[in-house]
Amino acid sequence: MKPVEAPLDAQVTKRGIVHAGAIRRDWRRRPIVLVGLMGSGKTTVGKRLAAKLRWPFVDADAAIEEAAQMPISEIFARFGEPHFRDGERRVIARLMDGGHKVIATGGGAFVDPETRALILAEGTAVWLDASIDTLAARVAKRSHRPLLIGKDPRQVLDELMAVRGPCYRQAPIHIVSADGPHEESVTAILDALNGRNRESLT
Repeated sequence: MKPVEAPLDAQVTKRGIVHAGAIRRDWRRRPIVLVGLMGSGKTTVGKRLAAKLRWPFVDADAAIEEAAQMPISEIFARFGEPHFRDGERRVIARLMDGGHKVIATGGGAFVDPETRALILAEGTAVWLDASIDTLAARVAKRSHRPLLIGKDPRQVLDELMAVRGPCYRQAPIHIVSADGPHEESVTAILDALNGRNRESLT
């Protein structure tokens, strides 16, 4: 398994890699937006993070399905990915308005330049990362992912990371999760937000 490399300006902790990017002092007034590939745990971690902060939680994919009145897989099948991304961009822009909340986004949302610029300007982006092996094992348990239908999950994830990785790296917080409890990722995010990312890897 290929190890995940930390950015040059990152600090490594027992819970993973915490990117030491620019975290605004007023982060509590802004949405926290979780980004990353499918299977990285954005929804599960997002719900637990929101509970810890006592903030609202919103799943962007669920909001898109509610707005479109159809599953994402059907949107892809009927209208194609460009149509979906356009709707996704508009829904996330609406979700970003209104102050503090935790938002879990779909895997491709942060790749769209306009969506990424909005999240970076008005929120705090957190990249939830994991090895391809870990992600493939997680997504294999569910069959609703439009980009995986009829394809090898590991190959698709490899290809997606090659394209999307440079975009995810622009998030000011970078957390690497393994097969441990999601609560560890929640703690790592809170540590990063509050400047408590000083542990050394042992």
